[in-house]
Amino acid sequence: MAREGGGLFAGFRVLGRFSGHVPHVLRYHGRHREFYVATAVGRSVHTYNVSNALPQDITCLAADRMLIFASYDNILHAFARNKEVVHTYEGHKARIHLLQPFGDHVISVDVDNILIVWNIQSEEEYLQVDFDKATFAVSAVLHPSTYLNKILLGSEQGSLQLWNIRSNKLLYSFPGWNLAVTTLEQAPAVDVVAVGLVSGHIILHNIKFDETLMKFQQDWGPITAISFRTADGHPVMAAGSPIGHIALWDLEEKKLMCQMQDAHSTAIAGMSFVPGEPLLITNGADNAIRVWIFDGPGGTGRVLRSRMGHSAPPTKIRYHGQNGEQILSAGQDGTLQSFSTVHEKFNKSLGRGSINKKKSKKKGLKLDTMALPPITVFASEVAHQSDWDSIVACHQGYITCTTWNYQKTSMGAHKLRPEEFSKHKPIDIYATAVDITSCGNFAVIGLSTGWVDVYNMQSGIHRGRYGKERAHEGAIRGVAVDALNQLIITAGSEGLIKFWKFKTKDLVYSTELSSSPSGILLHRDSGILGIAFDDFSISVLDIETRRIVRTFSGHHGRINDMTFSPDGRWLITSSMDCTIKTWDLPSGCLIDCFLVESAAVSLTMSPTGDFLASTHVDDLGIYLWSNRSLYSLVSLRPLPADYEPSMVTRPSTCPMQDVDVAGDEETYDEMIEYVSPEQLGEQLVTLSSLPESRWKNLLSLDVIKKKNKPREPPKVPKSAPFFIPTVPGLIPRYIAPEEENDTQSKVVNLGVLAQKSDFYIHLEEALSTNEYTAPLNLLKSLGPSNIEIELRGLAPEGGGSMEVMLSFLRMIGMMLNKKYNFELAQAYLALFLKLHLKILSSEPNLLEEVSRLSTQLEETWIHLRTLFNQSLCVLTYVKSALL
Repeated sequence: MAREGGGLFAGFRVLGRFSGHVPHVLRYHGRHREFYVATAVGRSVHTYNVSNALPQDITCLAADRMLIFASYDNILHAFARNKEVVHTYEGHKARIHLLQPFGDHVISVDVDNILIVWNIQSEEEYLQVDFDKATFAVSAVLHPSTYLNKILLGSEQGSLQLWNIRSNKLLYSFPGWNLAVTTLEQAPAVDVVAVGLVSGHIILHNIKFDETLMKFQQDWGPITAISFRTADGHPVMAAGSPIGHIALWDLEEKKLMCQMQDAHSTAIAGMSFVPGEPLLITNGADNAIRVWIFDGPGGTGRVLRSRMGHSAPPTKIRYHGQNGEQILSAGQDGTLQSFSTVHEKFNKSLGRGSINKKKSKKKGLKLDTMALPPITVFASEVAHQSDWDSIVACHQGYITCTTWNYQKTSMGAHKLRPEEFSKHKPIDIYATAVDITSCGNFAVIGLSTGWVDVYNMQSGIHRGRYGKERAHEGAIRGVAVDALNQLIITAGSEGLIKFWKFKTKDLVYSTELSSSPSGILLHRDSGILGIAFDDFSISVLDIETRRIVRTFSGHHGRINDMTFSPDGRWLITSSMDCTIKTWDLPSGCLIDCFLVESAAVSLTMSPTGDFLASTHVDDLGIYLWSNRSLYSLVSLRPLPADYEPSMVTRPSTCPMQDVDVAGDEETYDEMIEYVSPEQLGEQLVTLSSLPESRWKNLLSLDVIKKKNKPREPPKVPKSAPFFIPTVPGLIPRYIAPEEENDTQSKVVNLGVLAQKSDFYIHLEEALSTNEYTAPLNLLKSLGPSNIEIELRGLAPEGGGSMEVMLSFLRMIGMMLNKKYNFELAQAYLALFLKLHLKILSSEPNLLEEVSRLSTQLEETWIHLRTLFNQSLCVLTYVKSALL
């Protein structure tokens, strides 16, 4: 039976997702007396606190005093307490694109131009209005302050309409400005509304008298968001643009006050001033949410707080350090970031790679020609990270490798490139692979020309090159340094793997591979090297013996990344066929496989073994998968050849609860119920599973009894009379107790009175049936003293007979024949001989049985001794011989 989903890994949560293209909402919590920001991230709503996930990505967001409204496709949901979905509104036929909470109602507009007013509590439609797309395509919705039951609608044609929702009447139609309305925002003054147009114009319009009060224009395209600074004495209006700039307008002087360029690297999705405070909150599709404070001269803002991830998909992730709490991530946006698995507040960005940092800062984000291409590969080491740079990275199609400082969270001091290219930059030569030694002192860099160079991390000085001219004929596909800086392993595209002395740079060994390698990964603790090939197969090479010890095939697409479990037992691989597979190295089998919606680009396993982290094609998040084998029963048996993996949904931001599937339990039942047989094979000599105390000291029982015997027999206190007798006289004295003179003998002749025991009866029966299992099982259940009593009772003076003694000897013979309970047979026979040696020597029948047993015993022991000697010989050879 196939296991459901990924049995070994369960989705936990996603890191590095903070904002999307959906505008955020700001809501005030009356009881807590604080403002909450809610943003839509994929399928969840972040309220700095996180909601439960919806089935699809959220496309629209709104909030009132009590609830947060979020929609995906044509369905609207309401969240209470920022977490649980409490209401669902279904009735739209097309995707909802506008939301407006409205007292006890919520208004939603879909792309087919149908407006529905919902009763929040009953989830029923209160009203539905259909607009003609050709004449009035709704593009913005606003409830003007103090206008009871009224909403203002903006259209793509440019006109505005004021509707009374209660009576379903169009009250007034504004002619507009013949340009599409992109946003509507209530101004602090009653009756005044700010209208953002597609041309970049902002019109402050009095809707009571249908008069335009002010008109502004920005040059960066359509207005995406508008917000007013209120209640702190500064009449300022902020407007967002599609290229990430913010314009701030002084409403008293009717002029542009200042510009905040590159506030976001993508369009400003949402913008809101916090009422009564000089704080502006912005979010965008660049996966960032920022709080700006206006406390400086000139009215411009600075970032007070921010949460940001990659604005383009991450391409390479690796755990940093040994505590499993930080993941370093390089993205297509050119940045290197560190994400904490503990809490978002520990996240940090190391910034973008730049040829010249000072010039980059002057030019700004958009015009920066000094920016380096995205990082393709990097290596990090914790040792000496407080003394100098601890991260080295290769950039896409670029020959120079950069260093980065984790402690200072910035780009490092050195740029590592061969001396030949110190003056000019070649076009077709670039760095392809990199590794850092475990001591953190050296960086090893492989180039597309087949060169492998070593640099000092502290000084950035070139320390040598491997090979006379070049290390490999083809491009370097991977470099790795062992744990003790003894060996360096390089892989070339021509299909060779070479081992070099790290210090002397001499070639030690070279081996040809079956195909061209696409990448290598070394598990330093165990000395195991994983090699991924261009033909989608994987090999595992032991660097001690320099032999390929395992080969795996099963992927049907390019292998993107590999990672080892901390103990080196598992190799986990991801491929363009959208599968993540776990290979068990000791058994050489595939033990887990699951499908994901989009292929995993990079994988890394926590040094503590609790999480597997993955990044995916066209996805901004880093997904954590918990290792279920740490906290629940997971079958690690090999998967069958015809196993078809099932699709596993990637986790959302909220930590997911791992629920055991009912089907899983059935597969585990077999594993729990498995009982080891008493004897694995008839040829094998098998010992019993009884503890040593039951059989080891049978011959020494008399010594043990003598040692444990008390020095004086325990005296029974004489029971005192109710009235203690006294001697008659003036002075009262108690009568001394009389000593008992018991001379009666307590020795009883057991032979006369003893009853037949169960063991004795079973032995008698076995004489005729020849079945000795019952008496043996009975003897196995007894303790050492009881065994001695039973064996004493077999002799005629103990109430036994010669036939029963013969039966006992045959039972021992049967045990030696079947080769099980070997040590028990030895112990029982030894005690029997010790107790009854005189009788055995005088009885010819018993003597004959004993001599037969002796021959049988000797043969078994010679066979055993030969096997022992053979095993010891092989073991000694393996330990002493030089391989």
